[in-house]
Amino acid sequence: MNESLMIAFVNGIEIYYEICGEGTPMILLHGNGEDHEIFDRFTNDLERDHRVYMIDTRGHGRSGRTDSFHYSDMAEDVAAFIRELDIKKPLVYGFSDGGIVGLMLASKYTGILSGLISSGPNLSPKDLKRTSRLWMRLQYAFKKDPLLKLMLDEPNITAEDLGKIDVPVLITMGENDIIPFFRAEHIAEKIPNGRLVIAKGEDHTSYVIHSEKLFPLVSDFINELYE
Repeated sequence: MNESLMIAFVNGIEIYYEICGEGTPMILLHGNGEDHEIFDRFTNDLERDHRVYMIDTRGHGRSGRTDSFHYSDMAEDVAAFIRELDIKKPLVYGFSDGGIVGLMLASKYTGILSGLISSGPNLSPKDLKRTSRLWMRLQYAFKKDPLLKLMLDEPNITAEDLGKIDVPVLITMGENDIIPFFRAEHIAEKIPNGRLVIAKGEDHTSYVIHSEKLFPLVSDFINELYE
């Protein structure tokens, strides 16, 4: 995989990114506490037909540091990144926090994307299963990690927000995800052109991080988008 390593200065912060492949543009957004490297297997499949932009979110990987985190800031970063690099109608793939950012981006900035794939997103902290929220609270009590605080306080996405999304959206979730099925189903139903796919036997991360299982799950959606 031939890659270009670059820095974009957007919204007052340095955003590190890598590019691989040629073809229709696609942006990848990782989850909480991770970086773009989780998509190593995914990009092996994508780069054959797509120019793939892999971003390290603010405060993650090699991007600029920040003392606090908000999904709205991350969504603004991606919007500014698209403008700065003059990327025409990219397809955005986001995992977990990245999926949340993708939903917020598509809702606020209509007309700039061709589509969105969002894996394991939630609309509010209450969407997470109780055991997951309890674990986060306990971890935050000891570590005071601002990334944990982000997940405990945000997001706050409404059904009205989802109704503004004007591109096709694929929601994916693991059969044993930290997001209950009915929550994911609700998200897909409230998006005008939304659909839901369940990864059988998988949890929140198992089919995404360093996994060859993600591409087959989303490839039909991608192909339909560019027919």
